[in-house]
Amino acid sequence: MDPDFQIFKPHPALQNLVSKILIFRADLRHMNADIICPFPPTPQNYIYFYINDPVYTQKTGENAFIKKPASITVGPQVNKVNLNVGRDHFMLGIIFHPGALYRLLGFSMKNICDEDLDTSDLFGNEINLIQERLKNAQSWVEMKNVVESFLLQKIKSIKAALPFDDAIRELMNAGGCIRIEKVASLSCLSIRQFERKCLERIGIPPKLFARLIRFSNAYILKEKQQHLSWTSIAHSSGYYDQMHFVKDFKEFAGVTPSFIQEELEATPLRLQNSATQ
Repeated sequence: MDPDFQIFKPHPALQNLVSKILIFRADLRHMNADIICPFPPTPQNYIYFYINDPVYTQKTGENAFIKKPASITVGPQVNKVNLNVGRDHFMLGIIFHPGALYRLLGFSMKNICDEDLDTSDLFGNEINLIQERLKNAQSWVEMKNVVESFLLQKIKSIKAALPFDDAIRELMNAGGCIRIEKVASLSCLSIRQFERKCLERIGIPPKLFARLIRFSNAYILKEKQQHLSWTSIAHSSGYYDQMHFVKDFKEFAGVTPSFIQEELEATPLRLQNSATQ
């Protein structure tokens, strides 16, 4: 069967923290082999809840797949991972605005770059209770309500939003195509202050973050419309020369653009595409 997913707009009180809540299910029990999905880095941070089969991840340069906890909190990622999602992949994802995970957790995102954390280590046994409620929910709307209730309790004590947070969302909304000097000005910060704040709240330098936004938009566009040429995709994603386009794909996807088509054809799932609908 084809994957099924639904995007929920978060509760109004959560909308400056959470971009969307995604529920995704793919019943792959008819397949004869495990499903391995490439997952290049994206500019978003997430909390994932895996409802049925566990997920295993393989980092770039490593051979082994590591079993993940039932819920993980994903920090800033700049390297591709491969995912083994099992035969009954059922996932709820909370997708945060840039900088929002820092406000929720209260520690520097630089400390968890290219890492994922067991969410129960961050929030305690409460996460295990949420996992149980998600498993027993009678509808996807009920599942969405479960995680919203959790987040509504947490926002009572999160760090305050700053002009930086609005400015970095402007950069995101512009596809990474705003000069860093302008974004710093929107943040009411000097360039150096802005760079330090970006490392703290985003986890990576601002120019790298802008590149990651452009790359991610290009990759997702290819997932959505595989018939498009790479030249058209590069232009639509804000690249002004082929050299930088190819460089970003080698760095973030681990391969040149010409190999992406083969990877996409090898898996029935479009995990990043579903999160951007």
